[in-house]
Amino acid sequence: MKILKKITAYFTKTELALCASSILLITASFLLFDRSNHLTLIASLIGVISILFNAKGNPAGQFLMILFSLLYGYISYTFSYYGEMITYLGMTMPMALFALISWLRHPYKGRHSEVEVGRVGKAEILFMSLSALIVTVLFYFLLSFFHTANLIPSTLSVTTSYVAVYLTFRRSPYFSVAYALNDIVLIVLWILASLEDSKYVSVVVCFIAFLFNDSYCFANWKAMAKRQCPN
Repeated sequence: MKILKKITAYFTKTELALCASSILLITASFLLFDRSNHLTLIASLIGVISILFNAKGNPAGQFLMILFSLLYGYISYTFSYYGEMITYLGMTMPMALFALISWLRHPYKGRHSEVEVGRVGKAEILFMSLSALIVTVLFYFLLSFFHTANLIPSTLSVTTSYVAVYLTFRRSPYFSVAYALNDIVLIVLWILASLEDSKYVSVVVCFIAFLFNDSYCFANWKAMAKRQCPN
C-alpha cells in the first residue's frame, strides 16, 4: 500500500491514466494477435513505463530503456530487422547507459528524481546533423549487405534513433520529438511485418502507444524547462 501511495503521489492523474490506457491497449492487442511471444508483451510494457519515467526526467527511465533495448533487439532479430537489432543493441542500449550516467550526474537542485534540463547550441546541432548523416549512409550499406527487410524504413529508423539517443544524452527536451519520429517510422516498419505475420500487429500497437507517450513526454519536458529556467 505504501508503494502504491508513493506511485500515485509521484505521478499526476494524467500520467497514470496515459500509462494505464497504454498498458491495457498493449495487453489487449497481445491477446488478440499474438498470445505466444511473451517477450514482446514484456518489452512493450517496460518501454511504456520507461517513457513515463523519462517524462518526469527520472533516470529510472534510462535504466528501463536498457532493458527494453535488449528485448527489442531480440524481437527485431526474429523478423530479420537487423537494422533494428544493431541499432538498439549497438547504439540505443549503450547510449541509454551513457544517458543514465549523465542524468545521474546532473540532478536538478540535488534531486535525483529529476534531471536538470540541458541545452544544445547551434554548433552542436550542426555536428549532430552531420554525424547523423554519416551514420545513416554507413548503416544503409551495412543493412543492405545483411539483406535487411524493408531497407529504407529500417535505415530511417537508425537515423531517428541516433538523433533521439544523442539528444537524450544531452538532456534536451527535443529527444522526445526524435523518439516520436522514430515511433512513426517503426509503426510503418512493423505494419509491413504484420502483413506477413499477424502476431506483429501487437508490436505496431506498442509503438502507437509509444507515440502518444513520447508526445506527452515532450510537453512535460518543455514545462520542466520553463519551471527550471523561468527566464
